[in-house]
Amino acid sequence: MNARELRARSDDELRKELLDMHREAFNLRMQKGMGQLSRPGQVRKLRRDIARLKTIMSERGGRT
Repeated sequence: MNARELRARSDDELRKELLDMHREAFNLRMQKGMGQLSRPGQVRKLRRDIARLKTIMSERGGRT
């Protein structure tokens, strides 16, 4: 997901997307702990997507 796509979304959509990303991050951490993580690079990509989303939300002055 790139910044241009995120900036086109509304604040409510961004908050929902952030919640979904946090849930996915939790699931990936659980998979990693149980040794079932198939793509370790997915964790890094997700962390960066979360940071990108939070940056855009803070640029708008919204709460993260």
